Amino acid sequence: MKTSDKIKDWLDFGFIVMAALPLFLLWGCDGFVDVELPNSQLTADAVFDSRSTANAAMTDIYSQMRESGLITGKLSGTSSLLGNYSDELVSYETGGYSTADFYNNSLVASSPVVSDLWNAAYSQIYATNAVYNKTAVSPLAVADKQQFMGEALFVRALEHFYLVNLFGDIPYIKTNDYRENNVVSRMPVEDVYANVIADLEEAIELLPAAYPTDDRARPDKAVAQALLARVYLYHGDWAEASNMASAVINNDGVYVWEEDLDHIFLRESTTTIWQLASAYDGHNTDETVSFNFPVGPPTNVALSETLLGQFTADDQRRIHWTQAVTDGAETWYHPNKYREREDTGSSLEFSIVLRLAEQYLIRAESRARQGELIGAREDLNKIRNTAGLSDTDAVTQEEFVAAVLQERRLELFTEYGHRFFDLKRTGQLDAVLSGKPGWNSTDVLWPLPQHELQVNPALKPQNAGY
Repeated sequence: MKTSDKIKDWLDFGFIVMAALPLFLLWGCDGFVDVELPNSQLTADAVFDSRSTANAAMTDIYSQMRESGLITGKLSGTSSLLGNYSDELVSYETGGYSTADFYNNSLVASSPVVSDLWNAAYSQIYATNAVYNKTAVSPLAVADKQQFMGEALFVRALEHFYLVNLFGDIPYIKTNDYRENNVVSRMPVEDVYANVIADLEEAIELLPAAYPTDDRARPDKAVAQALLARVYLYHGDWAEASNMASAVINNDGVYVWEEDLDHIFLRESTTTIWQLASAYDGHNTDETVSFNFPVGPPTNVALSETLLGQFTADDQRRIHWTQAVTDGAETWYHPNKYREREDTGSSLEFSIVLRLAEQYLIRAESRARQGELIGAREDLNKIRNTAGLSDTDAVTQEEFVAAVLQERRLELFTEYGHRFFDLKRTGQLDAVLSGKPGWNSTDVLWPLPQHELQVNPALKPQNAGY
């Protein structure tokens, strides 16, 4: 994970950039974070002597997550890439830096998109480590230190959780010391999960019970619990996943179920658990720009017929959350969860990363897998009824698990790769995606960026198939 001499000094001494400037200028970088220093910066001591500047440093991390990396709403984020990689989206793009290779399942180790995503994720992890480590020894008030340290742990866990599910064995980075990170090796998946869980458990202890801001764009305790519920689900810890999801759902004074499908993806939705704020007031989401097209044919991506065919005629999610576009001869569909493409004066939509419906689905699946079918039915029907569907007809445990996975497919489409990860964790990738041109069993993992293997041989071997 090679760095330039300047960035080595920057990371070593814990320099943090103010919120008005990016922490790391990622695009076009040669190496892990091989960039020039911005003109404006503060030393770690100066940043963490003040709550306002420490807060600005943490805010900038969320800004970077919005603009690049794993959960950006742009075409380079997992909502787009994994939608194409699985069976949710069809790519109409061409060229080396596009979604085409993901749709065609033709990734190579030299892919610039994969490299940029990897670099962005680890750069953001570096930044969170600086916040965590420097805040821990700062003179800030205890409550402030706990908040910033908890937020940093939450983000670090989130980033590593996505990375391990995409790449398999990965480095788990807890320091911003370049000397350690230059020679870091990969950690087994089980050990990565153990670290993710430990980080989230500590974050839950540190984070406040109430949101630090009114827009739910900064995590509180329940946000970390919601992510931990997902982590437990993916890891097969059914009882823990159910209990953690219940801890979130039971915040009924904060999270209020919404029956109107047109309100769920609004900025003020009462079912939002955590969202990324827009770049400025009046701007809305990058998802709208990435996915929605006013005229055909699409220039970026469109919803697949495979996904659209899964909705029954009475499923209101197809009516409210997809939009048809025709040129008179052919019709295409795009996601319509987010709708505001233009500046609206005051932002109406933020990018929602964690929401209440997922927690009900996590609990429904976890209950079903433990044989708690009555509770699973209640949770599943809550999702189905809101979509205008009748109660589930599932009877057996196997039927309930299958029914929950189907509802996840229809409820969470084009939201940060849920479909791909569900197929992966349930062992269905080959059975479902084998009909896609270019699909191979080894596509269960993405390739590690070739340049990273060259500058740090300790990361070898490359994932199978690449």
